[in-house]
Amino acid sequence: MIKFNGINHLAMATGDMDKTIRFWRDLLGMRLVAGLGKPGYRHYFFEISENDLIAFFEWPGVMPVEEKEHGYPVKGPFIFDHVSFGVEEEDGLWELKDKLEAAGFEVSMVIDHGFIHSIYAFDPNGIPIEFSHNIEGKDIRKNPKMIDKAPAAITKEGSEPQLDKWPKVKKPTPKSERKVYPGAGSELFHGIKKS
Repeated sequence: MIKFNGINHLAMATGDMDKTIRFWRDLLGMRLVAGLGKPGYRHYFFEISENDLIAFFEWPGVMPVEEKEHGYPVKGPFIFDHVSFGVEEEDGLWELKDKLEAAGFEVSMVIDHGFIHSIYAFDPNGIPIEFSHNIEGKDIRKNPKMIDKAPAAITKEGSEPQLDKWPKVKKPTPKSERKVYPGAGSELFHGIKKS
């Protein structure tokens, strides 16, 4: 089975990379680890953790989205509610709350969700963000919990992947036919320009 090692990167969009860098790098303390670009296009990556990045495309004309309360139901086309970043220590959660408030950002109270404590805010692009600290001894990754009072039948199949529910691969790509094409950023590390 495929073993995932985290979120390689979340890709967001901004119309103001400078404000975005000030927030993610300078206020939150995430290192700016890569920057791709040319006139009219930038794609910058910030380090969340050892395995996880968040990236932003800067496109002219992108405007901050209207703020929507985290988890509040909506109707119609919709794709994204919020992203939560893990914080190693409870003190880090309070430190973030204080930093965000000192910088003029609205921040929720610390909320107890039973297995995590969280705060909620928005970045300068209107992206809804949450910061969460795992409560000691309440690790849902090790001990999954389902307390939905009316779960769908599919939920009752359990927490483990049901790999037999999709067609099996009948013809895997042979190693001799695997080709990787240069893309944006390959010139940073390989000197290869995208054609």
